[in-house]
Amino acid sequence: MMKSFKTLFFFLSTIVAVTVASTSHNVEFTSQVVEIHCLRLQTGAAGYRVPQLDCLSWRLAVETNNLQNWKLVPSACENYIGHYILGKQYRHDCEAVANAAIEYAKSVKLGGDGKDVWVFDIDETTLSNLPYYARSDVAFGAIPYNNTKFNAWVAEGKAPAIPSILGVYKTVLSLGIKTVFITGTRESFRKVRITNLKKAGYTNWAKLILKGENDTRSAVEYKSSKRRELVKAGYRIIGNIGDQWSDLIGDNLGARTFKVPDPLYYIG
Repeated sequence: MMKSFKTLFFFLSTIVAVTVASTSHNVEFTSQVVEIHCLRLQTGAAGYRVPQLDCLSWRLAVETNNLQNWKLVPSACENYIGHYILGKQYRHDCEAVANAAIEYAKSVKLGGDGKDVWVFDIDETTLSNLPYYARSDVAFGAIPYNNTKFNAWVAEGKAPAIPSILGVYKTVLSLGIKTVFITGTRESFRKVRITNLKKAGYTNWAKLILKGENDTRSAVEYKSSKRRELVKAGYRIIGNIGDQWSDLIGDNLGARTFKVPDPLYYIG
């Protein structure tokens, strides 16, 4: 235990490259050098406790969509979310989702006509913006969202893959299921998104669907419409994986949905 805390303290107190290895898929998750937000070490299952707020329970409410339309990570939970998202529990949670998705994908009987597809979200699903959210001026979602700063980060095209979800992607392709990316990223970022996806290991897809510059629909309306278009074109959505509930509700969800944990922000 002491060794783990010493290692964590070293990484979170300096300017470091965040490296996370996935044992289940043997894929390396490496970001660029980033400024890591300073954290205060905490112990206990729920991290830092404050009166009338249990941060672990708050995160559970977020993941189950019982807490909706929230704007910021509670300031009292900033340390807790930082420890969770940078620590092994977040990796293990992603791996649990990935393992369930892979087991399901292997059990599916395909149509054999090339019309079976798996829908992937991008941000915090296939690619991670952790290097951005770990910055001290973002504070793991406890500081109000800044669209200009986030878009500047996206434009760098340096988001690393979430290794366990990259494993799902590779498994799906190996089974003969085509992949479709549906993202709320604006169309103007298409070129940089393609470059980033390929650099991170996502090199093949049937469709990459980005949101139009003037599209004002909610995430649920937008993603539902794009899935509806896929179905009308004759595709069968075998699986659908995303980090936001707006990825996983609405029309034409697919035969199975899988949610990747994300306590950093909420998109309704």
